[in-house]
Amino acid sequence: MIIGLTGKNGSGKGEAAKFLQLCGFEYYSLSDILREVLSKKKIPITRENLIKTGTKLREEEGYGALAERTLAKLTPDKNYVIDSIRNPEEVRALKRRDDFFLIKIDAPQKVRFERVKQRARESDPMTFSSFVEMEDRELKSKNPAAQQLLATEKLADFTVSNASTIETLNDNVRKIIAKLSRERVRPDWDEYFMDIARVAATRSNCAKRQVAAVLVRDKRIIATGYNGTPRGVKNCNEGGCARCNSFGPSGANLGECLCSHAEENAITQSAYHGVMIKDTLLYTTFSPCLMCTKMIINSGIREVVYDAHYPLLDISLKLLKEAGVIVRKINS
Repeated sequence: MIIGLTGKNGSGKGEAAKFLQLCGFEYYSLSDILREVLSKKKIPITRENLIKTGTKLREEEGYGALAERTLAKLTPDKNYVIDSIRNPEEVRALKRRDDFFLIKIDAPQKVRFERVKQRARESDPMTFSSFVEMEDRELKSKNPAAQQLLATEKLADFTVSNASTIETLNDNVRKIIAKLSRERVRPDWDEYFMDIARVAATRSNCAKRQVAAVLVRDKRIIATGYNGTPRGVKNCNEGGCARCNSFGPSGANLGECLCSHAEENAITQSAYHGVMIKDTLLYTTFSPCLMCTKMIINSGIREVVYDAHYPLLDISLKLLKEAGVIVRKINS
């Protein structure tokens, strides 16, 4: 889950971020990217310089640049809180992740000004008139690369009022993340095992195509395999298979290919380690070729779930169905 925070100066985004960190969320701030830029250039870190640098970076790299840089640091197995979101394109970039939600933290203007005065950070305005003047510049601008807080706030999934105590703020944020946690949609078993197969495919050493297969019994993985040259032979991508390294047409000269297929490796590795695979499910990122089809049938695998179509698909599918093997294509 990724929680984004937006809101006007002094609204309490930092307090909400601290609470989420206590809840186990890893913290990122889009402003920290700007601070790094300013530090490298030995430019004073003031609010004005942060705003100018953010505008320049969005103009040079795209309006969602700060969000894109932050997204590149995230992994799907953790919860994150991202602070200082001030441009609607940053929100749209982050919303490419299905588990991203934007919370707007709000508070009355005079309350926010008193908070800003108390923290006295990065040349914050110390008079109410200068505070209002700076805020007006941040709320909207004719330059789409500049801060666009009003437009950003309109994209919020939730609004939390922070006009009273920190305890109330934390309680309201807690209710939101509890609700999101209850509603989180986990991948079904087909998606789960196929995603694992896709990761396993990244270990393939084949120069032409990366494929992987996963053997499953009782919703537990018992073997994996990916395509590549046999054990002890030079890797395909290091020149081990002349056919693959010629990069000829797909399906041509298959009899000259030295690479073992993913399904073949999953089956033979099971035999190598003495693992019984009768009545298992096989998940493969690429539908099986004829040779692998015959191995699937004779090894007693009862079901094949595949992602992409193999060019010589028809005869393999016909043979699998004739042998009573269930065949399904995953909806990806």
